[in-house]
Amino acid sequence: EFIFKLPAPDAVTSFPNHRMLLSCAQLLCRGISPLGRWPSRSVMNLGELVSALNGFASLSLAESWDNVGLLVEPSPPHAVSTLLLTNDLTEEVMEEAVQKKADLILSYHPPIFTPLKRVTWRTWKERLVVRALEHRIGIYSPHTAYDAIPHGVNNWLTKGLGACTSVPLHPSAAPSYPGEGTHRVEFCAENTEHLETLLSKIKDIQEISSVTTLPVRVEGEEQTRVSLNCSQKALLEVVALLSKNSFLYHKTEILLLQKPLLPHTGMGRLCTLSEPVSLLAIIERIKSHLKLPHIRLAVGMGKTLESPVKKAALCAGSGSSVLKGVEADLYLTGEMSHHAVLDAVANGISVILCEHSNTERGFLSELRDTLAIHLQNKINIIVSEKDRDPLQVA
Repeated sequence: EFIFKLPAPDAVTSFPNHRMLLSCAQLLCRGISPLGRWPSRSVMNLGELVSALNGFASLSLAESWDNVGLLVEPSPPHAVSTLLLTNDLTEEVMEEAVQKKADLILSYHPPIFTPLKRVTWRTWKERLVVRALEHRIGIYSPHTAYDAIPHGVNNWLTKGLGACTSVPLHPSAAPSYPGEGTHRVEFCAENTEHLETLLSKIKDIQEISSVTTLPVRVEGEEQTRVSLNCSQKALLEVVALLSKNSFLYHKTEILLLQKPLLPHTGMGRLCTLSEPVSLLAIIERIKSHLKLPHIRLAVGMGKTLESPVKKAALCAGSGSSVLKGVEADLYLTGEMSHHAVLDAVANGISVILCEHSNTERGFLSELRDTLAIHLQNKINIIVSEKDRDPLQVA
């Protein structure tokens, strides 16, 4: 709390800086620093904050191999006043978090990826967990969920190309639709004891859901329409069961339940520039956007630095698998395997590599501002000053 003792009303008018003093007091009462942005004094419960972060980027959008979400949780209740953003959680960044009294670290890359069999002082990743718990600091990682969202890392990286339109290279599907099963089986049958026996056997099959029956009239006869959802494995058992009755089997419809694609959401981006520009111009734009003095370049077969670039495929971080087979004038990513670069060059595609985390880290400043709005400025959000790419040009 800040207490300001103002002169008496009659004395204020004669006070030389009375207007400035009153203005400062009014700003502070509204939570605004007269010298600039004032750190937030409010807090959020960890559970409330994690729910809000999951709402910002659904963890269901992350790749299946990834390890995302809340990775380290101090014993509850745990209030969060300061959130530290970092691309990589190293021991140097952890020390920074301790010194700056962070209550939660959002590390883009998950510091815990492969399972830990013990938590000791022996390895640096174990020490991160020990220090986090000792200082009551939670650790949260979004990783590939942030790659997929429309307002995420890959979208930020597209801004380095200049004016362009982009679509995901590998679109994400809606995670919760349809609710259960990969296939729907539908058939009509007469409402007999045989049907009741058949339904009983179907319901005994594992991974069957949403079995519904509806009376219908087919060619003037009263029948029952059966509909059910099932998995790929259960489908084989259902078909085997129905095939024992040739009449039912030939009247069966099998539908593949495909989840709808989410707009502007998915891995990587294929960008179409508003106007073609030379490869050299693109290089300068990217270096400026990423604030890098150097990048690594492989010029596509038959191309030069003056060759025009109209389409660029990009993927923050490691792009070999995401960019494979994509037709474009340019691949932009952090790192690719040697042979993936050779394949691209042989197909006339130029490749720009900027090192893995250099294609991600700059997003943190944009994330800080976006999260502040999403969290309604309830907590103080800071970006690590110690986080950096481990590689440098010597």
